[in-house]
Amino acid sequence: MDIVWSNFFIQLIAFGILFWLLSRYAFGPLFSIMEQRKQFVKEQLEGAENSRKQAEAQYEEQKQSLAQARKDAYDIIEQAKHTSTKQADEIVHAAKSEATRLKDEAVKDIESEKNKAIASLRAQVSGMSVMIASKIIEKQIDDKSQEQLVDQYLNEVGSK
Repeated sequence: MDIVWSNFFIQLIAFGILFWLLSRYAFGPLFSIMEQRKQFVKEQLEGAENSRKQAEAQYEEQKQSLAQARKDAYDIIEQAKHTSTKQADEIVHAAKSEATRLKDEAVKDIESEKNKAIASLRAQVSGMSVMIASKIIEKQIDDKSQEQLVDQYLNEVGSK
């Protein structure tokens, strides 16, 4: 294989002219489009990274919100327990107070009835005493008979 130098130089000049034309009119716009594409891909990657970071931040925020919601729910439950315990204590206290009041009223009623019974008994005793005295005066008996008569009337009063 022989090299034809004239063809070689013509091809070399044609290649140089073609290279010059391409670099002047084609490579510039082509490289700028490639640079734009490179910049676009870089921006897309940065955007994806930012989106990932935002998603992680939102995930952490949601975890904290969930933990706070659980804590709030626990606090509400504890407060409800405390309130119900307090209300139960108040109800028990009110019931004890009512029972004490009813007991005091019953004691007062019993005391009142006792006083009425004593007053009634005194009235009856005084009436009987008058009857005893009148019978004693009528009979004019000795001390021993008088004592027996008083005991007899007292037994009658005791049995009524």
